[in-house]
Amino acid sequence: MTLLYIVLTTFAGGLLSVLIAASLTVGLLGRLVKHLVSLSTGVLLGTALLHVLPEAFEGQASSHELFLTLLGGLLFFFLLEKAELYRHTHHHEGDGHHHHHHFDTQQAGRGGMAVLVGDSIHNFCDGVIIAAAFLADTHLGFVTAMAIVAHEIPQEVGDYIVLLNAGFSRARALLYNAISGLAAVLGGVLGYFVVGPWESLFPYLLVVASSSFVYVAVADLIPQLQRRLPWRDTIAQLAWLGAGLGLVSLLVTSSH
Repeated sequence: MTLLYIVLTTFAGGLLSVLIAASLTVGLLGRLVKHLVSLSTGVLLGTALLHVLPEAFEGQASSHELFLTLLGGLLFFFLLEKAELYRHTHHHEGDGHHHHHHFDTQQAGRGGMAVLVGDSIHNFCDGVIIAAAFLADTHLGFVTAMAIVAHEIPQEVGDYIVLLNAGFSRARALLYNAISGLAAVLGGVLGYFVVGPWESLFPYLLVVASSSFVYVAVADLIPQLQRRLPWRDTIAQLAWLGAGLGLVSLLVTSSH
């Protein structure tokens, strides 16, 4: 049953993002992404700091070793992104970042394969993280999967917009996003069989998962939110972020 949960939840992230991208116009997607970024920031930070890390520290592992693992995880994802293998870009034309015209076209044109490879590796890592969480605790697995899906939707929608701006057809852009999303299923299944026998490693794997969530939120998402905005947009931003935190808090409270 655990393997079925892993397959379903890892598949859901990629499928949901593709369905959203396929059903909405580019203009609406562009407006939706900024709200989803705020929501996923709250969900990722809430999941890492309120649920996954406390769960890891409740085990028998040394707190000193777990903090070292957290530090190592942050550095690992930093280096992985340096190598352009752990991308989570959400920008698009007209996003207020003041890129020059056709910025996305040039970006995607220069590194179309790098985009696909990077997203696939990112999704594969997410799949392994989901598998480790489900093997530790089913409820923890669902909360972790929810956090990853909340982040995957704006990520994949953002990549879809970039590909469209680069001249890809809707069908081709959606197909590439769907193929990239399947890497999470592969990571989840492989993680189930490889991680399963090593139960003593679960606390460390949960800390690595938390380091991924914290890194994405702090290094990528929060900087996108730190822009001078009208007060109404700022309130909306805080409301979406608070909704993400509130959702995780509600799930944590119900689980205890």
